[in-house]
Amino acid sequence: MRKTEFRGYFGEFVAMLLLLCKGYRILKHRYKLSGGEIDIVAKRGNKISFIEVKTRKSEEKCQIAITPRQLRRIRNTSQFFLKNNPKYLHCDLSYDVIFVVDWHLPQHIENISI
Repeated sequence: MRKTEFRGYFGEFVAMLLLLCKGYRILKHRYKLSGGEIDIVAKRGNKISFIEVKTRKSEEKCQIAITPRQLRRIRNTSQFFLKNNPKYLHCDLSYDVIFVVDWHLPQHIENISI
């Protein structure tokens, strides 16, 4: 496993721990389709969150790593998730990011604009 790949898995693990501590239930990890991937799909109450995790050395680098094209792919992939899991169609939707930055607590930003 390459260093960057390990770093990504580690960041997703930290993000899932944060979500579990906040009362979320992890539905999917690395939900992949040919058109995109969602790092984490989680549920809390009546809300389904589609979460992108960025693990970098600074918050600025995390922010730069989220591109409009990537956000469109996440939205499109989330629609396929809902189509394949109709029991969640009634839920509120949230598109979130979690920044995992060296030597800082992870930062969960809810309801980003897509």
